Amino acid sequence: MLTTVNHHHRVFLLHRSPHFILSPKSLHTFSPKCLSSSSQTLTQPPQNHPIITLPTSQILSIRHSLLNRQLTAVEIAESYLARLRHAEPKLRSFLHVADEESVLREAKEVDRKIANNEEVGLLAGVLVGVKDNICTSDMPSTAGSKILEGYRPPFDATAVKKVRELGGIVVGKTNLDEFGMGSTTEGSAFQVTANPWDESCVPGGSSGGSAAAVSARQCVVSLGSDTGGSVRQPASFCGVVGLKPTYGRVSRYGLVAYASSLDVIGCFGTSVADAGILLHAISGHDSFDSTSSMREVPEFTSKFTSLNILESRPLQGLRVGIIRETLGDGVDENVVSSIRAAASHLEDLGCSVTEVSLPSFSLGLPAYYVLASSESSSNLSRYDGVRYGNQVTADELTFLYGESRARGFGPEVKRRILMGTYALSAGYYDAYYKRAQQVRTLVQKSFKAALDENDILISPAAPSAAYKIGEKKNDPLAMYAGDIMTVNVNLAGLPALVLPCGFAEGGSAGLPVGLQMIGAAFDEEKLLKIGHVFEQTLEGHSFVPPIVAGFAS
Repeated sequence: MLTTVNHHHRVFLLHRSPHFILSPKSLHTFSPKCLSSSSQTLTQPPQNHPIITLPTSQILSIRHSLLNRQLTAVEIAESYLARLRHAEPKLRSFLHVADEESVLREAKEVDRKIANNEEVGLLAGVLVGVKDNICTSDMPSTAGSKILEGYRPPFDATAVKKVRELGGIVVGKTNLDEFGMGSTTEGSAFQVTANPWDESCVPGGSSGGSAAAVSARQCVVSLGSDTGGSVRQPASFCGVVGLKPTYGRVSRYGLVAYASSLDVIGCFGTSVADAGILLHAISGHDSFDSTSSMREVPEFTSKFTSLNILESRPLQGLRVGIIRETLGDGVDENVVSSIRAAASHLEDLGCSVTEVSLPSFSLGLPAYYVLASSESSSNLSRYDGVRYGNQVTADELTFLYGESRARGFGPEVKRRILMGTYALSAGYYDAYYKRAQQVRTLVQKSFKAALDENDILISPAAPSAAYKIGEKKNDPLAMYAGDIMTVNVNLAGLPALVLPCGFAEGGSAGLPVGLQMIGAAFDEEKLLKIGHVFEQTLEGHSFVPPIVAGFAS
């Protein structure tokens, strides 16, 4: 249990600003030096160097204030820990919170390096939440399942290792639907996470804990995983930025496997810049993951232009296709109006927006559930109570297998294992699995054709805003249908960015609606550029949930 800490007056200013976590006086200028690894005190730029305001980014704001000795990493950590403690009883975002002593010890090490003018990484002093299906050597990694309760991996996932190498501080493991199978985080074997905008609503899933933690400012950024929308849909529900990279951009080593041809590790932040910086930190080839790409990782931070130097139509000439099939029957009218308003905003920024049709779009959902369930049937066969997970005492081996799995897996996981085993069984393989793979090829081709004619495609991230806890728990088909906007992107292996663009009715302050931007393979750079400009120029909305404002007051 975290103990009470004292807080510096300046750090409390982070609760009051929707854009910046730190005192405004520390943010009045931005120089490219901020992005270097040097921890030398920043000086004022020369007279011929333009002084520009800092792009909206908590990570860059933290770095700027640390290198200018305006705040310490310990002060920042204490402030986040205070808010985490305040919100956690209501939200239940975390399955495990790091020991406060170890968090502050890592923060002190950052302060020591800065005091000695040593180099520090770009994530120095940044508190990061990690979804509990991503391995961490110093904390449990349960994947939200009783069968892995108490399991501690002997290694860090590659993504976690890279975060730590750049100075990031892992503050805890976030809640999820068991093994990532779900869209509400109600499928966790341990607890149900609430939405920071309305505690009676779900945060989305399966990365609901990671999205809720960033939305409630319990951590700066977080890692999630996305197999069929598990980063993007909760980002929409919680009013934060969610980034699903191209398949192969980020190593999957250390990610608990659900559907290996669809799984990717993704990023959450309160701004496009933060999500992009985190993606850059964890991207790159990994010899431990044969599916990770050898492609060079672009410098995403170069795309984060400050608002005060943007041209009047900064996206002039870009072609945007709005997917017609995502705005029809079954989509909430508040969602449709928000997406159309976002399309108009893109036009104001210089984009040409046209409707495009993807005839195979509706086929993606059934194909996804056949393929994902089939792969989960194979991947989860390793949890037999012998090599991994909790074991039931038994005299006979078959009984040990059966009872360990029966008691260890929840109902949704059992449902998908059974569906997948059926689809792969003799006599049904051609009718289900093979046909689903053929549909996958059609989906890939239709996306390629649309993206040959457009720079990006846009759609809602979900057919509705967040709904009530328990509303769809006993209707799995209704829950599956909610993934219609996102699963096709995983089937095609493409990158997608979700950022808040409006509100629907609900809660005391409304419920956020997310805009999904889909790009060509390995073109995250363009997505981040367009998303950053869109976010910087969107007016009339503040995506700070009531629970944050309540803590500030």
